[in-house]
Amino acid sequence: MQPVTISHALAAAYSTINKIDAILLLQHVLIVNHAFLLTYPDQILTAQQVEKFSSLVQQRIKGLPIAYLIGERAFFDLTLKITEAVLIPRPETELLVEWALKLIPSDKFFNVLDLGTGSGAIAISIAKHRPQTQIVAVDLSPAAVDVCRRNADILKVANLHAISGNWFDELSGEKFDLIVSNPPYVAENDPHLLQGDLRFEPRIALSTGEHGMACITHIINAAPSYLNKEGWLLLEHGYDQAEACRKLLRDMDFSNICSYPDLAGIMRVSGGQLNLSI
Repeated sequence: MQPVTISHALAAAYSTINKIDAILLLQHVLIVNHAFLLTYPDQILTAQQVEKFSSLVQQRIKGLPIAYLIGERAFFDLTLKITEAVLIPRPETELLVEWALKLIPSDKFFNVLDLGTGSGAIAISIAKHRPQTQIVAVDLSPAAVDVCRRNADILKVANLHAISGNWFDELSGEKFDLIVSNPPYVAENDPHLLQGDLRFEPRIALSTGEHGMACITHIINAAPSYLNKEGWLLLEHGYDQAEACRKLLRDMDFSNICSYPDLAGIMRVSGGQLNLSI
């Protein structure tokens, strides 16, 4: 068998998968960064490395997401471990974190709840940037909670408590200054569920009934019972759900209600503050 160098392996992969995907997969196999690939293109791969890289390329050809193949994903300013038990964190969700950080004082205690935490992307990002904050992260899936806890351990986050539960069910009597959530919001029959990475992600974390509004409606209706006076609720939602979210918030007597767009200009997060009279 002819020796296979870094440049040979990449050239062969470029003909079948995206160039960036090929680079990420080879970096993962060799446990190196992109600079190493550029600096040592003539380095010969071992037979085991060639086999592993070829296997990953074949899985990517079948559509498996890069994040699942390499087991990690960059989010905000962190790198998170990812498994098929959790959604793949996406850049638009960083908007939710940015809004939350603007609301959380950097110099005093703040009690935060993250509903449907998955990998812990939102909760851990907040915890890292606001170390005086105490965060409870909830997910229905015990496997997702395990991923969140693992990420918290790796990233040395001590101000986060992850639990398994169905939304607010395990939180009787608890109150929070801020509730954040990226709940399932894709309509159950949306054709996008059969395309791209969504095909491989946990359906329970993606899709819900009532045209994608079932979980959002439940959270907004229940949230006032779990918020401190002047507490905030922030939600990520679908491209066409901002107006419906704002109406639900108004119906539950929230104030300071607004929505913000993601980088594509799509209204992606909405939220409001519990009215002082509540």
